[in-house]
Amino acid sequence: MSTILPINIDDLLHFRGVESSRVEFKKSWNEGPTGQQILRTICAFANDLQNLNGGYVILGVEEEHGLAKLPPADLSPEEIAKAQTWIRGRCNTLDPVYQPIFSPEVVEGKHILVVWAPGSDTRPHQAPEGSEKTGRKYFARIGNETVEAKGAILTQLIQLTAKVPFDDRRALGVPVEKIREAKVREFLADIHSGLLDEPDAREIYRRMQISSRVNGHDAPRNIGLLLFSDDPEEWFRGAHVEVVQFADDASGNVIEERVFRGPLQQQIRDALAYLRTFSARHLEKLGDRPEVRDWVSFPFPAIEESLVNALYHRSYEGEPEPTKAYLYSDRLEVISYPGPVPGIEARHLQPGAMIPPVPARNRRIGELLKELRLAEGRGTGIPKIFRAMQQNGSPPPRFDFDDARTYFRVTLPAHPEYLTISALRDAAHLRALGDESGGRQRLRRALNEQPGSGTLAAALIEDFARTGDLDAARRTLDLLMSTAHTDHVSRAITALSKAYFNADRIQEAKAILDQLPRGED
Repeated sequence: MSTILPINIDDLLHFRGVESSRVEFKKSWNEGPTGQQILRTICAFANDLQNLNGGYVILGVEEEHGLAKLPPADLSPEEIAKAQTWIRGRCNTLDPVYQPIFSPEVVEGKHILVVWAPGSDTRPHQAPEGSEKTGRKYFARIGNETVEAKGAILTQLIQLTAKVPFDDRRALGVPVEKIREAKVREFLADIHSGLLDEPDAREIYRRMQISSRVNGHDAPRNIGLLLFSDDPEEWFRGAHVEVVQFADDASGNVIEERVFRGPLQQQIRDALAYLRTFSARHLEKLGDRPEVRDWVSFPFPAIEESLVNALYHRSYEGEPEPTKAYLYSDRLEVISYPGPVPGIEARHLQPGAMIPPVPARNRRIGELLKELRLAEGRGTGIPKIFRAMQQNGSPPPRFDFDDARTYFRVTLPAHPEYLTISALRDAAHLRALGDESGGRQRLRRALNEQPGSGTLAAALIEDFARTGDLDAARRTLDLLMSTAHTDHVSRAITALSKAYFNADRIQEAKAILDQLPRGED
């Protein structure tokens, strides 16, 4: 395991916790074309156009079909030494000067060299196009390629001049001791980093770039406080998660409210553990086939992705509002502040659409959450939410934000069958409290929302039958039968037939039974 890199070398080689666009492989080393390509790629990673915190050049590993070909090709100790000397010297020709981090590694008994180029605090940088006499050019990383930054790309890069994302800025005036060594070492253990063997905590902080030297002293960066302090809210107002469950009534009463604090990864894990209880699995036997259909009220992968994205992409710079998860009887809303960064439009949040490669708001939060396997690769989160909802048989998710981009909201509609179960449970509870009218209104409201639900129609028919209002019961069945898409219609037919039998209206009961569809469960 690497004792220099914060990421596990095996994860790096297999793109676990880091996108493939942030890794470039070179089978061998030479000072000619390979050296010049590496210099331009280092310049592009340092410029960090998309705020992903740069990337890695790996010497001694061949690329095959976009993946690392293992075992490595192997570099001699002399080649590694020459490569470091040459790259270090040529990086002094970048404008402004920039130096990457070198980490010689041994993988499967073979020697390789990892050149780590984090996003720079002094971007944008220029690199010589060829020799120093031919002039310098800006370079950027677009997908898996290093390209010259021209036109709109150059304009976007220039706009990032000396602009460090908030989560990567130094927290001047905050003692580095606010970073808790135990939390850092827990993180390193979780990602299987060799840095765990380093005895000096401050050296670990510097190598992880969660602190930096300022006037001879160590100062924490905001990312260090967000992920490795006891309470990030000491410096970042609203840096917590609120989960609120609302009652299904007009008053909007709160049933339960939970607040999750601590480092961001702890907030995510604790809030998700709580929200998982609302993702209960249901099994249903299908009468006309041997299979059992299963579904959940809210698919957990969609919940997880929505919450993680909310904490990843929100702002921690002066935003007092917490990240919120609101649970209603028919939906779950996850809300973060402010809205998406410029360049993201509503059309990019539709099924099958591609998220444009605009700079991320937080380059370090996303990087570390990915290393913990809590976040997905860039641009994969929204498709994952759509896919999870579709596979569960749930309505599609909705994404919205206002024109001023003050908020971003993900709405996960509940599974239709969950809405039915919830309505039946609420109605039974109201009747148990003596509120017969309230129970009936709850069923009516649910049936209006799901006019094809035979289960709800049957419950409402039974409720009318208890009061002797068989005409209202019959109208309920007629309305259901007029709906183009219905389910479990036999339940409603059976309920009304039973009501007629109990009222000694035998002929009407038989006529109703004749409407039973053949082969229906």
